[in-house]
Amino acid sequence: MEKTLGLGFLFFSFTVLFSVFSFLLFLLRMKPWCNCHTCRTYTTMSWTTQFANLSDWYTHLLRESATGTIHIHVLGNIVTSNPGNVEHMLKTRFQNYPKGRPFSAILGDLLGRGIFNVDGSKWMFQRKMASLELGSVAVRTYALEIVTEEIRTRLLPLLMASSVACAQNHQDSVIDLQDILRRFSFDNICKFSFGLDPRCLLPSLPVSPFAVAFDTASKLSAERAMTASPIIWKIKRLLNIGSEKKLNHAINTINNLAEDLINKRREMGFSTRNDLLSRFMTSVGDDNKYLRDIVVSFLLAGRDTVAAALTGFFFLLSKYPRVEVLIREELNRVMDDPVQECANFEQLRQMHYLNAAVHESMRLFPPVQFDSKFAQEDDVLPDGTFVPKGTRVTYHPYAMGRMDRVWGSDCLEFKPERWLKDGVFVPEDPFKYPVFQAGVRICLGKELALVEMKSVVAALVRQFDIRVVGSGLEPRFVAGLTATLRGGLSVQIYERSRG
Repeated sequence: MEKTLGLGFLFFSFTVLFSVFSFLLFLLRMKPWCNCHTCRTYTTMSWTTQFANLSDWYTHLLRESATGTIHIHVLGNIVTSNPGNVEHMLKTRFQNYPKGRPFSAILGDLLGRGIFNVDGSKWMFQRKMASLELGSVAVRTYALEIVTEEIRTRLLPLLMASSVACAQNHQDSVIDLQDILRRFSFDNICKFSFGLDPRCLLPSLPVSPFAVAFDTASKLSAERAMTASPIIWKIKRLLNIGSEKKLNHAINTINNLAEDLINKRREMGFSTRNDLLSRFMTSVGDDNKYLRDIVVSFLLAGRDTVAAALTGFFFLLSKYPRVEVLIREELNRVMDDPVQECANFEQLRQMHYLNAAVHESMRLFPPVQFDSKFAQEDDVLPDGTFVPKGTRVTYHPYAMGRMDRVWGSDCLEFKPERWLKDGVFVPEDPFKYPVFQAGVRICLGKELALVEMKSVVAALVRQFDIRVVGSGLEPRFVAGLTATLRGGLSVQIYERSRG
């Protein structure tokens, strides 16, 4: 007994001493003594007296910088809104700017060896495999079928019920559109990834244990990046206490469900099914953990980003009725059947103004507001910024969309016309618009996400007037992996006559 207690005391003492030593090293690296105005504003959080969101303060600093690049010394972070720097990181010197171990450690428990959390050969293997699968006609057709069915059988009836409540002035006529869109996209991505229907968008809006676990895991994983030192969350994980205990429980829920689904799919056979799990099984083999990591990564990317992008879109549309009118004119012209609820592939391809409006909304409200890499070696960015080895370098799509020098003096205006030439949609330089990343790591699910977004907008805008309650309020974001509005997006739904 005494021997056991002695070993326990030695282990505890070693843990404490190691933690203190590591924290001191972190402090040396973080340079907390930096007293420049930017670092002082950050550490005291005095930026909150002027700006609703950290991303807005960064935008202000980047706008004031002659190069469009700033240093947050206390974080060891270089932040840029310069398209030339973005191209340098994502294309020219791609090999020098991997995600890096700090990022992989933060999301490692949730994403494991999934494509969004690895570099090198592991990333290349999954990239090639995913490119083959996501680019196939069968998979794209399957994805649109899932989205269309969810719109017809769940999303439209739910909003129709809400419009009836509005017409009758019921107290519950206000709904949280962000919550509805997150449920919608979670149903879709679960069906597409696992062949699983969590049924989040049923009329009763049920609580899905899987969705709750996934939300908790995403939120707590993101919060790791906000701690004063990675040592803090690593100690909490070692001792299984606090937020790390909650995270561990949530990830176990995800793992158990994934394991069950994978085993059942093997029993049922997977060669003729189109969901990602079934298609990846033919390439990965019997490594269930690897399959889980791959599919959960796509689950994270496909759920939160689409919902965030659509939330931003409807927030803007409520403020710009002119754009709404022009979208409807195009919808009525292309979808000449007044009772048609959902557009098909060919019709979506003809909707240039809708495509422009969707891209324009993500310019102002990108679903992922910033992305970071870690320099493997010393480097110099095109704007002359020196990047020491090991430095975190962040490009900021949210800020880039609000830069006069990048988008012109009307950059704060929601103006789909900037994407059109003679009425035809023309894409912008991806390094100027890195909403889907760019270069070697450009998002493989980009086209699938755009089809889902345009399908939702076409169906909803044609049938309803969606009005944000308190639209004059400035949006506030919750800290996390994607742009989630604090408090949701309160709206009222009014049915339109399509006759």
